[in-house]
Amino acid sequence: MSKIEDIVATAIENTAGAPERRRRAGGGRGGDRGKGRKGPATLRYRSILNTQDPSLILSEEGLEAIHEASLTVLEQIGMDFMLKEARDRLEAAGAHVVAGTERVRLDRDFIMDLVAKAPGPFTLHARNPERNIEIGGQNIAFAQVASAPYCSDRDNGRRTGTQEDFRNLIKLAQSYDIIHMTGGYPVEPTDIHASIRHLDCLSDLVKLTDKPFHAYSLGRERNLDALEIVRIGRGVTAEQLEAEPSLFTIINASSPLRYDAPMLQGIIEMSARNQVVVITPFTLAGAMAPVTIAGALVQQNAEALAGIAFTQLVRPGAPVVYGGFTSNVDMKSGAPAFGTPEYMKAVMAGGQLARRYGVPYRTSNTCAANTLDAQSAYESMMSLWGVVQGGGNFIMHAAGWMEGGLTASFEKFVMDVDMLQMVAEFLAPLDTSPDALAMDAISEVGPGGHYFGTAHTLSRYESAFYSPILSDWRNFESWSLAGQPTTYDHANRVWKETLANYEAPPLDEAISDELDAFVAKRKEEGGVPTDF
Repeated sequence: MSKIEDIVATAIENTAGAPERRRRAGGGRGGDRGKGRKGPATLRYRSILNTQDPSLILSEEGLEAIHEASLTVLEQIGMDFMLKEARDRLEAAGAHVVAGTERVRLDRDFIMDLVAKAPGPFTLHARNPERNIEIGGQNIAFAQVASAPYCSDRDNGRRTGTQEDFRNLIKLAQSYDIIHMTGGYPVEPTDIHASIRHLDCLSDLVKLTDKPFHAYSLGRERNLDALEIVRIGRGVTAEQLEAEPSLFTIINASSPLRYDAPMLQGIIEMSARNQVVVITPFTLAGAMAPVTIAGALVQQNAEALAGIAFTQLVRPGAPVVYGGFTSNVDMKSGAPAFGTPEYMKAVMAGGQLARRYGVPYRTSNTCAANTLDAQSAYESMMSLWGVVQGGGNFIMHAAGWMEGGLTASFEKFVMDVDMLQMVAEFLAPLDTSPDALAMDAISEVGPGGHYFGTAHTLSRYESAFYSPILSDWRNFESWSLAGQPTTYDHANRVWKETLANYEAPPLDEAISDELDAFVAKRKEEGGVPTDF
């Protein structure tokens, strides 16, 4: 008897008055949960459109009030640009550099004229052209957790990251199409010396994944090495790389109201070569920003506009993204809080601001939970709905983020992937075609029947609904006989199974050889200088 026939037989028994306990027993989809049933084909997750109209948390008057206040901050208070080359460029363009200081005051017309040069939506190119990502408009792209100093899984606990952990997390990101790009190092591999760490990590990114990836702006040499590695990895000339943005960097303001030298150097190196710069102030209300969300948004917007303007000063038309990372702190301890109502409001308001300026919007999937529990789920889901309702385009830390970003969790990665796929399924337009309206099936069944055995159901039952990775739909008795496994148990099993089934994407041997030669050469030269 097939599974669907078994379901039909069970349904017929149910209509005959079988008790609730029996109605839920038997061979339903959850019955083989412990065996790790396969999820749905996911090629459709490679490109996701947000079909929902963005939610407007700010009125037009409120939006303009934040915009005008931000420009007043830049005019009257100004920003510290902590790199002389940046100040020189700004002064030559007409900005006011306060003599003897790093302070630059920026006229509102000066700022808005530069921001208007930003290109809007653009394509981020991958080693595999099928993995190219459209950034902006209605598009949503998800990046893996990045920059965590620690990683964790249930078997080995919380620990400082190693190269093995780094590689395993990259392999997981490659394994799911809902993860469109790696966002940086998912965990910092501290067993590789900092002088050459970027060489090994970026080389691994080329070899272990064929998706777009990120370079940290931690000094000019690292930027230049990253640009050469992505050029080699894609097998293109420097001219083609410049014509096809293929690398992104996150530029964080040193809130409040400062850009430090490595960040500014990163803008100069990346924007000059037409690569993607994601300007992201990190403004925690009550700590590095005013305690009110409106005040924090004024500061976020001022910092973002100053950074965006500087990218366009370096190269008009260079791809740039407006980043928002405003949340609140726990006023009892000072610890960052994420997935809060305040975070949702800030995410949605940030989307309105980004759309006002016509640039793509970066935001994040965050939580402050320390383990895979209800808090980790509901805070992340709050974040994700803020992302969707706010019209986010470029979603950092979408899978694996824990402990306020300090830890990359293997189990949380799986749970987030499941939630991201659910979000994607929700965003898929509702089919109202004649076939989907099912008039023949309704006519066939008529009053008082059931649909399990109809041709309409039988032709669709395997793909009719989203098949979750982690949800356990067995009844209580079957679940108990299986040992009462939890979501944590399922996630632990799934990441191991996924890793065991990982296959490296194809890479031309000549590209691999050229990449190895470049990395070896740079290591012989000592990589980049460090103070240890």
